Amino acid sequence: MAELNPAEQFLLEQIKQGSSEAWDQLVGRYQGRLLSFAQSSLGQKADAEDVVQDTFIAFLRSLDRYRGDAGIETWLFTILRRKIIDTYRGRQSKKNLCLVNDVYRADDNDSHGDMFDRIAGTEPTASWYVRQDEQHELHKEALLQALQTLVTDLKDSLNFRNLQIVDLVFYARIANQQIAAMLDISEKNVAVIKHRCLKQVHSLIEAKDFCGDPLADSFETLLTDVWEALRPSCPKRSTIGQWLLGTLESQWQDYVDFHLNKLGCRFCLANLDDLKEQSEATRQNVFRQRIMESTIGFLSRPH
Repeated sequence: MAELNPAEQFLLEQIKQGSSEAWDQLVGRYQGRLLSFAQSSLGQKADAEDVVQDTFIAFLRSLDRYRGDAGIETWLFTILRRKIIDTYRGRQSKKNLCLVNDVYRADDNDSHGDMFDRIAGTEPTASWYVRQDEQHELHKEALLQALQTLVTDLKDSLNFRNLQIVDLVFYARIANQQIAAMLDISEKNVAVIKHRCLKQVHSLIEAKDFCGDPLADSFETLLTDVWEALRPSCPKRSTIGQWLLGTLESQWQDYVDFHLNKLGCRFCLANLDDLKEQSEATRQNVFRQRIMESTIGFLSRPH
């Protein structure tokens, strides 16, 4: 995801100066999508509201340490995910980040384990963005740039089949055989595309003095951690809005449909739910205004 943009930077500066209006604007902008994500993960609305409230509190408490190397939405979702994980620990329950994982469960012998096990153990928390370890920051930045370049190249060339495979490999982390069945291609093709993408990532980071074998399982896990935290393939909120209206070009429309409905990215589904609610609220307001305009003349007036 993109780093902090100038508009977000201005908003944060206003909040740091104690502007309640700026804070209200930020809460209003992100409350809906955070609540939708939390409720889809936790089920109970009361629990979802609690973790979203805690997320905004944690956001303010860590504001002075935030350096702006990720956007506000990314930062908030990172904090929220940690709050949800803490809640699940209390319930002794788990939830996946992509709906596709609810269907394609990893085998018991799968060394990667459950998605939430990985998050709880290795996924960066909010402090991931403010950690002072220089080598860690260099590695994270190198991987982020490499992944963004990979995804941008695939999007610019409209190579959405390979992008779907990359999503399923690095985001959902499901097996090649299952990916092949989902996309109706051969398992060999999946392996070739996966290997090619890993080599491209390696070629992009080799000049940055990155330590580690890009074809090793540990490297893939690190790559997934960065992917999950920054989600470079997630469509923009405006793109999801266009998909909802059916105004995207057909190839983009199909990819966003895949990302939402087959991959089942819970972050983007949260944005979609929020957009639907806002759209419905707008329609209701327009309808109410129409009623008011058509009926105001019939109101009884005092004689």
